[in-house]
Amino acid sequence: MGDAIRILVADDHPLFREGVIYSLASEADLAVIGQASSGEEALRLAAELLPDVTLLDIGMPGWGGLLTLEKLTAVCPATKVVMVTVYDDEDHLLAAFKAGARGYVLKGVPARDLANIVRSVAAGEPYVSPALAAGMLRELTRTRAHDPLSELSDREREVLSLVAQGLTNREIGERIHIAEKTVKHHMTNILGKLSVRSRVEAALIATRHHAPL
Repeated sequence: MGDAIRILVADDHPLFREGVIYSLASEADLAVIGQASSGEEALRLAAELLPDVTLLDIGMPGWGGLLTLEKLTAVCPATKVVMVTVYDDEDHLLAAFKAGARGYVLKGVPARDLANIVRSVAAGEPYVSPALAAGMLRELTRTRAHDPLSELSDREREVLSLVAQGLTNREIGERIHIAEKTVKHHMTNILGKLSVRSRVEAALIATRHHAPL
């Protein structure tokens, strides 16, 4: 057992904690060396036992999981922390990684998968639950679009270019031969897609990104 990955399990729910410990105990290369039911206890045990991996519940009592994570990574920088949680939103995920987590796992993960995740994180590979990773990729893909005008239709880009020239809705309608209320409809869509509140802001974005005139 000298080469076994040494694990600390920290969760305030005894049934879940014992279940995790039981599932990992069947793996010859994994050894649970301690368990904690609060953030303060987790930090004390981590400093004393220096585990290779700590499985930490994000909803811990006392300090809470994220504050415990920050303290633990400061005191035991060699210990890799995997957050185990029911929170499947990207805000908690990003907060955990900013605080020093090396893994983010949703409760309910199969025992065999959890064992493999511990091995991967211990080997230096970060881990994020696949469903959350896919959501983050979609979000990052959207936010990395360099041209905020790329989501506009050709007609909306045409309307916006005329707004940038200072034309009113009526003048735009006359210029491109559509009803004024249709222009207003396009403007509503444009403001929503650009996340702005006024045609002035939209015109500034158009000018900045060289909307075709």
